[in-house]
Amino acid sequence: MRKRFFCILSVALPLVLVSGNAQHAAEKKPGTPSLSVLASLSDPRDQKCIGVSELQAKKAVVVIFLGTECPINNAYLPRLNDLSGEYGKKGVQFVGVNANQHDTAERVAAHAKKNDLKFPLLKDDKGEAAEAFHAQRTPEAFLFDSAGRVRYHGRIDDRFGVGFQRPKATRDDLQIALDEVLAGKDVSTPETTVAGCLIARPKEAKNDAAVTYSKQVARILQNRCQECHRPGMIGPMALLTYDDARAWSATMREVIDEKRMPPWHADPRYGHFSNNRSLSQEERDTLLAWIDQGCAKGSDAELPPSRNWPEGWSIGTPDVVISLPREQEIPAVAPKGGVPYKYISVDPGFTEDKWVVRAEAKGQATSVVHHIIVFVSAPNQQFVPGGPGGRVLVGTAPGDMPAVLPDGMAKKIPKGSKLVFQMHYTPDGIARKDRSSVGLIFAKQPPERQVYTLPVANMALKIPAGDANHQVESSFTFREDSHLIAFMPHMHLRGKDFLYEAIYPDGHRETLLSVPKYDFNWQSVYRLKESLPMPKGTRIHCLAHFDNSDKNPNNPDSTVEARWGEQTWEEMMIGWIDFVNDRKAQ
Repeated sequence: MRKRFFCILSVALPLVLVSGNAQHAAEKKPGTPSLSVLASLSDPRDQKCIGVSELQAKKAVVVIFLGTECPINNAYLPRLNDLSGEYGKKGVQFVGVNANQHDTAERVAAHAKKNDLKFPLLKDDKGEAAEAFHAQRTPEAFLFDSAGRVRYHGRIDDRFGVGFQRPKATRDDLQIALDEVLAGKDVSTPETTVAGCLIARPKEAKNDAAVTYSKQVARILQNRCQECHRPGMIGPMALLTYDDARAWSATMREVIDEKRMPPWHADPRYGHFSNNRSLSQEERDTLLAWIDQGCAKGSDAELPPSRNWPEGWSIGTPDVVISLPREQEIPAVAPKGGVPYKYISVDPGFTEDKWVVRAEAKGQATSVVHHIIVFVSAPNQQFVPGGPGGRVLVGTAPGDMPAVLPDGMAKKIPKGSKLVFQMHYTPDGIARKDRSSVGLIFAKQPPERQVYTLPVANMALKIPAGDANHQVESSFTFREDSHLIAFMPHMHLRGKDFLYEAIYPDGHRETLLSVPKYDFNWQSVYRLKESLPMPKGTRIHCLAHFDNSDKNPNNPDSTVEARWGEQTWEEMMIGWIDFVNDRKAQ
């Protein structure tokens, strides 16, 4: 049985993830929170408490509400460590508080250790500190001066937000406020809007309501959410159980209401896709009603059977897993010019041709693996990046990109081939090690058609500085009768929208896919429900627009012309397509 530790309240010292939408302006504002409420909390790492008299002796105190799973929260942890170290030398104490009901003491301690947090991190089991501060989000900062007054409340800076991630902040709000307080000045901007996840507050579960988890909600989560929201997958939190869903219900309501989740960016007017993750109106209404009615569980007898998800893989259990031959070391900070792409060759030892029907590339150090592309380098062919010596097998990038091929179709790995991993690493402030891998599932019998992945790219793009709607085009013409099976548009941080159309030999044009709001943070593959015939001479025309203005919060630098380049702050325009030729595979 774990020991209980009690912290003594010594000296009483007096003392909002928002989406940015106007509706959140009405959220509770902090009243007169007191640091004394922290004295009853302890740090799960060492069970130590913080004495209020110790805080009273500091020139300033920064209280940050944190969680373990929120992506924006976790993105800021290296920055918080840096600020804590820098301002600790100036008499400032940083204190973290975790008030999420689902974050156990053990989970909080493990998360703090994993991220090497240098400051105290207190567990607020009952949510009393969160209520006293009227804290809403993670991460949300409160800056107290030496007299115990809240001088600043809000975000850490403006680098990370909903739908954007700047290469660097344009305003370091917390740091500026700290400098002003330490200098005895008024804080120039005492309150800012916070970006992060809603704090999961303790609440009593309801048993009965018109909509229950057991009867309706569990089925929707299984079909629309659990593919990503389970351990080892891209979703930052699991949604496998009633307790998971109830804990995240407030954030679920927000992202469903704003149609941010599940992520799906295709214009519904064009194309029919087998992997469409979007919610129907009925599903949206059901989930919102369940949350608004109090998250009732219902009867266990009405629960659907749990889905048998393969551990760690979305394609199913692989027939073979091929990993990098050795760990790659990624520095904490990128050198000037970024970390160059690495090309790492692996011999899988295939002594016969292999036909792959499903493939999935997985980064081990997911926080720094920006993308992976696995190429097939056939025997007697020299692999040259960007050259003809390698065919794309599978890739992964922010989002979801496993290869799941239709029945009767497969990609070929000729016997004696090597697999070449293209690795793009983006440091996150902590030195990491990575040994990424690819999982393969083979055809049980020879396929009818061979699948090819082709980049329809424009490497000559030049996007003028300040241009908010620059158009770039690319095209590819089929040399024989073929069928299209999937699309994957790719741009970088200035990407705005992307459209594919087919121009048939008779001059008829057809829009195949339109992505009116491109999201660099979720680069989806769009798999057609039915393959589309592409007669010989049909041209695939790709049309994209880029926003290189200062109105684009993702823009690395609106003052320079953007050209083709591998690094994220440069640009690309690629309309990837998967297709088969109509002749029989061989």
